[in-house]
Amino acid sequence: MIIEVLKAILFGVVEGITEWLPVSSTGHMILLENWVHFTKVSDEFWKMFEVVIQLGAILAVVVIFWEKLWPWRIKNVKVKGKMAIEEKVVFKDGALDMWCKIILACIPAAVVGLALDDWIDRMFYHPIPVAIALIVVGILFIVIEATSGKRAVKIHSIQEMSYPVVLLIGVAQTIAAVFPGTSRSGATIIGALLLGVSREVAAEFTFFLAVPVMFGASLLKAVKYMVKGMSMGGMEWVILLTGCVVAFAVSIIIINFLMGYIKKHDFKIFGGYRILLGILVIALLHG
Repeated sequence: MIIEVLKAILFGVVEGITEWLPVSSTGHMILLENWVHFTKVSDEFWKMFEVVIQLGAILAVVVIFWEKLWPWRIKNVKVKGKMAIEEKVVFKDGALDMWCKIILACIPAAVVGLALDDWIDRMFYHPIPVAIALIVVGILFIVIEATSGKRAVKIHSIQEMSYPVVLLIGVAQTIAAVFPGTSRSGATIIGALLLGVSREVAAEFTFFLAVPVMFGASLLKAVKYMVKGMSMGGMEWVILLTGCVVAFAVSIIIINFLMGYIKKHDFKIFGGYRILLGILVIALLHG
């Protein structure tokens, strides 16, 4: 049991680090699973675990950005014709617009995910497709950052993002929904940068998109797991909860690190890491 818990901790650490850095958490989880296996769980549990563990990472976003994500506030309103003051729940300034943009950007990935989830699992959840996606997106990061001086940054806040821009970012996110190894954060950040969004806003919007996208993906996997008549034993509950708690704790650290890092640096280092990792995976599999 101790060995299985230690493996869950390792997966939680990997999830917490790679979910927010543009290096593909799903890709790393698939690759790690090829060398580190749970021995006391079913295959169906593993398929559910590698997605549902993201719930811990989601909670980190909610905790860090609670003030921005929570859309309501209490407003004191004077009752007409009376001296009394009533408390009324209202939307914060800009909150409704922000959540409309988040939901709009999630629609393309939700449609594709619901329609092609099983097909995507069969076709692309393997080391070689992941390695190829790591390399391709890594090259894109380096090229985009190398030519960034030729593109003007036009958008400095989520409020400045138009709905067509938001929808295009959502389409970019869909690429990651189809090809594991692409990186959801990587795809959305690349799309946002190409559309003239600043690095800080691109990263922040990516974090916000993660909440409904990852919650929806986790819910879908959990429902499919239950529909198949599966149920978790005591060991599997311990593994899942351990992975989620560790992913949450590590995500808190990584999100704060990344928001500080991008204020002074670009994403080239992540592009280089992706390329090296992709090449290493292909070499190990065919060595």
